[in-house]
Amino acid sequence: MRSRILVGLAVAGLAAVTVAAPATAATSDDATLSVLHGIPDTPVDVYVNGDLTLDDFQPGDLAGPLELPAGDYDVALTATDAADDSDPVLGPITLTLEGGMSYTAVAHLTEDGEPTAKLFTNDTSETAAGEGRLTVRHVAAAPAVDVLAGDSPVIEGLVNPDEATLDLPAGTVSASVALAGTTDPVLGPTDVEIADGTLTIVYAWGSAEDGNLAIAAQTIEGLHSNPDGVNTGSAGLAAENRGDVWMPVVLGGAGLLLAALVIVAVRRTAVNRSR
Repeated sequence: MRSRILVGLAVAGLAAVTVAAPATAATSDDATLSVLHGIPDTPVDVYVNGDLTLDDFQPGDLAGPLELPAGDYDVALTATDAADDSDPVLGPITLTLEGGMSYTAVAHLTEDGEPTAKLFTNDTSETAAGEGRLTVRHVAAAPAVDVLAGDSPVIEGLVNPDEATLDLPAGTVSASVALAGTTDPVLGPTDVEIADGTLTIVYAWGSAEDGNLAIAAQTIEGLHSNPDGVNTGSAGLAAENRGDVWMPVVLGGAGLLLAALVIVAVRRTAVNRSR
């Protein structure tokens, strides 16, 4: 059930797709939307404009990308097998999509552990030849962190639900992460590869207090021309490529969030070196 996008999408005026469909970039008239479920221990059904769209959507799953006409979409999350969306566990939330844009909607926890949702706009503008793009999104119930280049912070107090985006030379760079206000590395130095012409989006989600923090990565390729988003996972498109572009990883303890954010430090260090 959770391995397919239901025909309710068509009823809601959306293009019907299945998880085996190839990912495509948004046209000038359409938007692309992916959906990440980042609320731990809470499988849900997803309703769009009152119609069941994702059935038994599991934490850590990524669905999409879907090509959708520009406009407003009311999204509600309910308990699994709910009769309708009249008693949501989250929402309804109105998502406003613009034509030609790429989005990821994330259901996640606030820093205090309360369920919420955020619509992120993915930067799929062209990158220079030989460069890739990295976005890191903090959507976990976890504290702020600093990203260090050497002993000096280059990003301070990155908090939920903020993000950081960098264009960096393709290759491998190194950095470390510390708890906000400290300089003793908790993680790193760590080497991370940057792919040419690819947007890599790293999510830190889950709860530090409950010990279920996790890291997931989404990639959108083809930023040198017309980008095609390829997401994988148990509810994502192109699932046969699982592990290549959608990589949920569950770790124990508060170091999870820091592990995700090491990548920000890696990229920022590369930028500093290139200047």
